[in-house]
Amino acid sequence: MVAASLVGRYPQPGFMNPLLLRDDPLAVRLVLELRLPRIIAAALLGSSLAAAGVVMQMLFANPLVEPGLVGVSQGAAFGAALAIILVGHNPAAIQGSAALCALGALALTYQIARRLRFGGWILRLVLSGIAVSALFSAGVGAIKYLADPLEDLPEITFWMLGGLWNVSWQEVFRIAPAAILGITIAFLRRYRLNLLSLQDRVAFSLGARPDRERLALLIAATVAAASVISIAGIVGWVGLIVPHSARRLFRADALVALPAAILLGAIFVVVADTLCRTLVAGEIPLGIVTSLVGASAFIVLLLTHNIRMER
Repeated sequence: MVAASLVGRYPQPGFMNPLLLRDDPLAVRLVLELRLPRIIAAALLGSSLAAAGVVMQMLFANPLVEPGLVGVSQGAAFGAALAIILVGHNPAAIQGSAALCALGALALTYQIARRLRFGGWILRLVLSGIAVSALFSAGVGAIKYLADPLEDLPEITFWMLGGLWNVSWQEVFRIAPAAILGITIAFLRRYRLNLLSLQDRVAFSLGARPDRERLALLIAATVAAASVISIAGIVGWVGLIVPHSARRLFRADALVALPAAILLGAIFVVVADTLCRTLVAGEIPLGIVTSLVGASAFIVLLLTHNIRMER
């Protein structure tokens, strides 16, 4: 984060001399008011999505799960698109609507799963999440079709590409409490993730209340992810590839994997965001860079990891 705050296009492209901060008021203002809030937001974004990815992958016992599976990402996209066409280009309204719809998507997924009468709880939740994600994706498509092609449609498109170019201290203070609260709850309860990843009967026999504890951790992960998605848009692959990397570099035990994923997620997004704003004269959307790097790393992980399939 310290290195990222000194990388940019002032006074020339490259690495800023730290001594410049002692004599140049413009450099100080640039670092403190523009770069630093963006870097902190990137760290919160990476930590929240990575923590949510670890929690969901262990709760669902599925290594391909990430926040979008329970409708969080698609719900946030729907809320942001709806606010753009109804309220206009109001950052606070867009962020609030995105966060509320993300939490609403989780609540809808949970209620549908409770009403299903077949399969285990995890299977019902996964199936409900897929259906809710599809509903909100269809809603986003309908809003894009009805949006003004000259004003609203470009705003929706750029929001869904993901990026932190509009982040200021106001946005950081707005999302930090929810993101830190969700990460902290997941961190403090990480010792229960190993237990909750077992079958319900086994977890119950060992003293756990699987349904309640899974729901509490799922809400904490969703709150953290929804808060950062509300300002950054759809930033893919962080919640999927970072947990895999943490388990590969350390071990699958949640006591170690979750803190490692939080740290690796923050590093990954800070580096990716720094590349977004420094590689070209303009700016590359963050979601494009994370998807490119994440998908490439995932392919390498699949090709270099020995997997045996058993019937």
